[in-house]
Parts: sequence; C-alpha cells; structure tokens
Amino acid sequence: MIPTYSKISGLGFYVPDNVVTNDDLTQYMDTNDAWIQERTGIKQRRYFTYGKDTNASMATAASRMALDRAGVEASSVDLIVYATITPDYYFPGSAFLMQRELGLEGIAVIDIRQQCSGFVYALSIADQFIKSGMYNTVLVVGSEIQSSLLNKSTEGRGVAVIFGDGAGAAVLQATTDPDHRILSTHLHADGRFAEDLYVRDPGSSRDGRWLTEATIAEGNYNVTMNGSAVFKHAVVRFAEVINESLTANGYQPEDLSLLVPHQANIRISNYVQQQMNLPEEKVFNNIQLYGNTTAASIPIALTEAFEQGRVKPGDLVCLAAFGSGFTWASALIRW
Repeated sequence: MIPTYSKISGLGFYVPDNVVTNDDLTQYMDTNDAWIQERTGIKQRRYFTYGKDTNASMATAASRMALDRAGVEASSVDLIVYATITPDYYFPGSAFLMQRELGLEGIAVIDIRQQCSGFVYALSIADQFIKSGMYNTVLVVGSEIQSSLLNKSTEGRGVAVIFGDGAGAAVLQATTDPDHRILSTHLHADGRFAEDLYVRDPGSSRDGRWLTEATIAEGNYNVTMNGSAVFKHAVVRFAEVINESLTANGYQPEDLSLLVPHQANIRISNYVQQQMNLPEEKVFNNIQLYGNTTAASIPIALTEAFEQGRVKPGDLVCLAAFGSGFTWASALIRW
C-alpha cells in the first residue's frame, strides 16, 4: 500500500491597512524608533481597523488567497484547523466564524491555543489527519488581533512595541509523492513557565464578576511578559527543536535551504542563526514590517518567502516557533 503524506499546495496572508510606525507609538508612550529597533528589530506593525477587520475576517481573506493559489475550491476543504489566542468571542472559537464566511457549514473545525507555536501545532494536526486517510484537504490558519490587548503607555512599552495584527493560511493536501511533502513535525510544551508570558483575565476561576473597575485597574487584561526569561528559554528551545527535526530525517543544518522562524524578536532570530551557523540568506525575517503576530507570524513569513522566490521546489524548509506556555515546535518540509 502506497503511504499518504501531506503537502502545502497554497499559501496566503492578510494584514490590516493601518500601518503603525515606531514614531506613531511616541504619541502614547515614552519611546523612539532607535530604542525599538535596537531591542526588537521592528520598524512598523499593523493594527486592525475596528468595524472592518475581525480575527475571522482576516483569516478568511488569508484563506481565500491560499485556496486560490492552490487552485482549490473552498467546497473541497474537509477540515479547518485554526490557531489564535485572540478569538472574536470568548466562545465559540473564530474557526466557526470563518467557516461561516467561507460557506463551509457541516465540515469539522478545530480551534487551538498554542500561542506563537500555534501555526506549527495546527500544521501538525492537519498532517496527522491527512496521513491517517481521514481527510484529503485541510485549511490551516493562524490569525491574531493583539493591538486591543496592549497597554500602550510608557509602563507597558516593553510589550506594546512588539505585537501586531494579521493572518496567514496554508492549504494542505494529500499526496503520495515522497519527495515533496511535510517530512515531520515536533511539538513540545512546559507549563511551569505559564505566567512568564500571559494575559490573566478574563479567566473563569475568579470570585465575582470578571470586569470591574478594580480588575481593569490591576491591568490583568493586558499582556504581561518576563522578557529575560522568555529570551533565555527561546534561544535554547529554538535550536533544540530545529535540530530535532533535522536529526529525525537524517539532515544537518547545512542541508537547510531556508529556516522560517516565528517572528518574535530579531535578536532571537539572529542568535539562533548564529547557533545553527546558518548564513543570512538561509533565514527569513519580516518582523521589521509586521512585528510579532503570534500564530500568524510563520504563515505570513512563509507566504512572503514564497512570493520572493526564496522557497522553491526541492528546497528543504524548516518552520520553528517558541512562545507562551511555554511551547515550542518545528516542521521540516521538502518543498
């Protein structure tokens, strides 16, 4: 019996029209362009437009682009795996809303919350469903609206300057071609560090009402991050999970055609590049333009890399992420 694999047959992304430069942020906080670029590498990011963009509408736009590029009708999709930590509603998940916008009532949808590793986790889930033979075409999505969760003041600038909004999508399809497929995925998590990067509220395990003047004043609805802890863990786990994917498939770092890391911070990407002894042309970064878009980061970057001709048939491509949870993951793909 010929084994079934999965391949990425189409990519797409959407970012809001609203460009927010580092200089724009000086309206809200004591900061400057040089300070932000030195610490993050970010020059600008996108913020959603209220009344126009939603988490699901951005995901829908990215998905339609991916489907069009794959030459696949939406009606052929068997499953949606949707990664986000910023859903439109507390429940149900945004996958249901995107399903509705695409007119795909009746197919299965899965919402996952794996933060910055969300897209790679979603890709792995889709890969397993296809390899099992249960589904033939799966839409994998990462979408985030984070600008509404940020403390855009001098007090919150260490976090607020980093994050942006956007969505990315990939169409996965079944294939029997062993030379062009997802080779393997590798997933990890460590909940001991959950509070080093988190948003505490709204949470169900609270006494009384979630939203009061007191809880708002406490700032628990904003992103809280222990930046030094995140950096120290990220640089270790990135290298580990990249090497894990390479070793599992009998490759060395020099065999890579392109590494597409989660766009967390340019300093993390540069550190990992040095650790892996990879030349600059083998690592794709676009954090300069979009900031950290969490689950959307890798599909946006992968789509742009493809558009720029940096991902070609036969290339060995690695996707790698680290994020809140802590969670980290990788996928190795023979394009």
